[in-house]
Amino acid sequence: MRAVIYARYSTELQRDASIEDQVRICRRLAEDRGWVVNEVIADRGVSGASHLRAGYQRLLEEARRQRFDVVVAESLDRISRDQEHIAAFHKAMRFQSISVVTVAEGLISELHVGLKGTMSALYLKDLAQKTHRGSKAGSGPASRRVV
Repeated sequence: MRAVIYARYSTELQRDASIEDQVRICRRLAEDRGWVVNEVIADRGVSGASHLRAGYQRLLEEARRQRFDVVVAESLDRISRDQEHIAAFHKAMRFQSISVVTVAEGLISELHVGLKGTMSALYLKDLAQKTHRGSKAGSGPASRRVV
């Protein structure tokens, strides 16, 4: 089978080694299954909450062109952290008869899409609340020190 590896990290605080690590473990999975990795597609420093990532869009385009039979990623949240995008991605791959396999979850099914999509959505909501709270730190009466 022809495989494509997709890797992503989300912030500038991470580094290219994150991509290299993801690719290494994905290659190992592909080799163990006898798949030929034709291409590696990556997005660096781009949130998984957005589907407007150059690499992600290229992955979709290559799928439409039937350039591979299986997408390999470290985990489903590397492809997207947005529940709607995960569902649409899975549906698009199924339509093209392309499997999605991750190191963490194995062969991705509707169950993974529902559960991991929900977990990722909750993660993003929690992160947004913490970021909002952190941006308000140092202002207002709650931040004043009482002695």
